[in-house]
Amino acid sequence: MTISEAARLIRLPKLFAVLLLAPLACVESVSLDESPPNIVYILADDLGYGELGSYGQTLIKTPNLDRLAEQGMRFTQHYSGSPVCAPSRATLMSGKHTGHGIIKDNFELGGWLDSEEFGQMPLPAGSFTLGRMLQEVGYVTAAIGKWGLGGPGSSGVPNEQGFDLFYGYLDQKQAHNYYPTHLWRNQVWDTLSNEYFSPHQRLEGDPDDPASYEEFSGRDYAQDLMAAEALDFVSTHRDELFFLYLPFPIPHLALQVPDSALSEYDGAWEEAPYLGDQSYLPHQRPKAAYAAMITRMDAQIGQLLALLDELGLTENTLVMFSSDNGTTYTGGVDASFFESTAGLRGLKGSVYEGGIRVPFIARWPGMIEPGSSSEHVSAFWDIVPTLAELTSAVAPDDIDGISLLPTLLGTGLQEGHQALYWEYHGLWDGAQAVRMGDWKGVRLGGHSSVDVPIELYDLATDPGETRDVSADYPQIVERIAGVMAGRTESEVVPGWNFPARVEGN
Repeated sequence: MTISEAARLIRLPKLFAVLLLAPLACVESVSLDESPPNIVYILADDLGYGELGSYGQTLIKTPNLDRLAEQGMRFTQHYSGSPVCAPSRATLMSGKHTGHGIIKDNFELGGWLDSEEFGQMPLPAGSFTLGRMLQEVGYVTAAIGKWGLGGPGSSGVPNEQGFDLFYGYLDQKQAHNYYPTHLWRNQVWDTLSNEYFSPHQRLEGDPDDPASYEEFSGRDYAQDLMAAEALDFVSTHRDELFFLYLPFPIPHLALQVPDSALSEYDGAWEEAPYLGDQSYLPHQRPKAAYAAMITRMDAQIGQLLALLDELGLTENTLVMFSSDNGTTYTGGVDASFFESTAGLRGLKGSVYEGGIRVPFIARWPGMIEPGSSSEHVSAFWDIVPTLAELTSAVAPDDIDGISLLPTLLGTGLQEGHQALYWEYHGLWDGAQAVRMGDWKGVRLGGHSSVDVPIELYDLATDPGETRDVSADYPQIVERIAGVMAGRTESEVVPGWNFPARVEGN
């Protein structure tokens, strides 16, 4: 039985079914112009559900993203593709969740040295991607930021996967340092004015002496270079139809930010230095550094929005913002202090809500109702069909996503998911999760046995996933187990199966 076949057997909660069939009461019915809009999709890295002011954050300043939410629609039940980087990005590009996609987890190739830069498992040649889909209907496409779906010289590099321009990090490991020796422009090494240093050094000097931390910085801050590249792309292609994919590396560790940004949080909090003892680079003021990184990215997004205004492109540009997974659990980040998950359980690497529920904002003036919000349950794999419908592009028949366009535009009936599915293999001895209406099923330890129990939570009454009610609803648990069993096995990585296959089995 496939996941979709199993999902059809699920009886949705009555309230969910009513909402599914009800017309959306947002803006008046609109008709699209003959020419579709420009598209900007901004993806933060490890930004938690509660780390924007528009999602309840009170300590970190995000005025531009908060303004974007005021001018557009804020989704409160949107999910990333995975609790970690590469598979999450793969779901965004493919329209398939990790149960059906090729890349089900991070798979590292090579090492940390520049000479060992081989990236992650690459997308196969000729793969369907969001970029290729939009190229085929006339968009000029760019990916600027952190890629993670194929290293130098591989079949997965962005220029081979639907992007006319790439600038940034090909290898996720290189992105652990915001002062790298190089970035990549398309497939050409772009040398920066930084000296190489290991991205996992511990502090050796006096933790109270600012000079002890100077070796962990450089001249060229990669985030700034990529933000400038984005502005240049928009300016260059102002008279063309463009798709700008901006997978910014912030706030993924290491904690590094120029002093000019750090000064915005001078005296904000008393804090102890982070010495690098939980991986990633040390920082004398870790809370201020983390907040300043996010605020700097927010300011650069503000510059991009201002440029759209200046060029007269705002009215014909759909801007979206999200994050690839929840806040990290290591490297000097204090998720508890910032209330990064807004009370949700778990962090990056977890299939509980805090690891996969992420902010999602969409703005398109005149088309998306300003200041609106939606409780529609959606995920990364919905972006492909949404943009396909918007642009009259053709997406494959076997994707898992459902177009969000009726919700975004307030027109017609919005089809809902009968089930959302995630899997992750890097922690928890293998993890799976299913959301089915308001029910959330979580199974940990699946690599040991497919018979390990499934936890069940009612997100309507228990969004923090604190009360396992599996014993009270065995029929729901059985249905969720059917969805989990419908995943496609990996023929590439035996360890990405349940239980993990070994050679000879």
